[in-house]
Amino acid sequence: MRMKFNNSSRLVLVSVASLLVATLVTACSQLTQTLTVDFVFVASSKAAGANNDGEINVFEINSESGRMRQIPSSPFPSGGRNPVAEAVSADYGSLFVANHDDNSIVQFVVGTDGKLYPYNTVNTPGIFPLALAANKSNLFVVDTYQPLPICSTADPCTGSVSVYPLSAGTSSTPAALGTPAANSAVGGNYWPLNLSGANASHIIVPTGVNVLASGSYVYVTAYDSSVTPTVGYVFGFAVGSGGILTPLSGSPFAAGTQPSAIASDASSAYLYITDYAKGNILAYTVAGSGSLTPLNGSPFRAGNQPSAIAVDPAYPFAYVTNSQDATVTAYSVSNGALRSLGNYTTGQQPVAVGIDPSTERFLFTANYLGNNVSGFTLSTTAGTLLESQFSPYPSNAQPTAVAAIPHNGTGGGVQKP
Repeated sequence: MRMKFNNSSRLVLVSVASLLVATLVTACSQLTQTLTVDFVFVASSKAAGANNDGEINVFEINSESGRMRQIPSSPFPSGGRNPVAEAVSADYGSLFVANHDDNSIVQFVVGTDGKLYPYNTVNTPGIFPLALAANKSNLFVVDTYQPLPICSTADPCTGSVSVYPLSAGTSSTPAALGTPAANSAVGGNYWPLNLSGANASHIIVPTGVNVLASGSYVYVTAYDSSVTPTVGYVFGFAVGSGGILTPLSGSPFAAGTQPSAIASDASSAYLYITDYAKGNILAYTVAGSGSLTPLNGSPFRAGNQPSAIAVDPAYPFAYVTNSQDATVTAYSVSNGALRSLGNYTTGQQPVAVGIDPSTERFLFTANYLGNNVSGFTLSTTAGTLLESQFSPYPSNAQPTAVAAIPHNGTGGGVQKP
């Protein structure tokens, strides 16, 4: 038997169906927004096309599965060649990207949907920027060489660190990137990472930078390339008003053979440095004066060629990528001491590691030769890792750095269309 509907009945059915579709679309949209817990920015040194500029892949993290998926507009141009380092402003409204081959820092405004909008580009005081760190007051930039005409690729010399003061952003304007602080003690807008005495002419190669959560001290890892085997150092500075740096008493401090990465804990009580050549982690206690003392039991064993380290700000765990092994090692942290919890497989040659700032329970690594990103969910009670759904995730070629912001977190980005 065929059922017949009059026009009024048909209109009612159409209205109900339309309402149902609209409700489902709205629910799905709200669910998607709710489940996106963070945005992760992955710098890749090679673009997909003929353009020589690097690119930034933007991933969203699903809060239930940990799955990472690129947002529809990703990737975005990095604004220069060979991006190698990233940092986010304390209000999560800006992403700073160091483009190594252009001697430039590009500031992007981060939209509430994770999209990147170029806002400002500055040249660094020195040559070939390689590391960044930021807090609410300053952006710290490490250059491979000091400025021309002091140094050049043909006549290399020791590296340097500079500080760009940051003014606070608002809901409609991003944090403003000021001019580098003038360090009158050296007569310029940078501080050279020099040794003294008989080694004053040695070439010091910087590798990383970390500013304590307290903001009082900043540390730069480096090694002396003029000797064989190389000798590692960490240069410590007190951070004054306007970003003026003052070397700490006893700086530089001994730091193994070839330090490759540096991180500190949320309490600013401990500092950790990976030694690429020795395959271990150096741990230090940080005194009130900023001076460093090796922790009892240090160094702690890592894998082969450790390349990056992240310390969870909310839970007592640390994670180190081992570039030769294609693994990440998990550690428990007790009074600064590290205890290995096991190794977990990543993509080929991991060179950067990060922890999501929203829940502090999702971890990701940039895998340089794998051309991908590995994602993990970490146990907040045990520190162990579980590979996220569908990991690893494809990125552009040769990813080099990672940074992340919470989705709709505090100061979660200037509103953009």
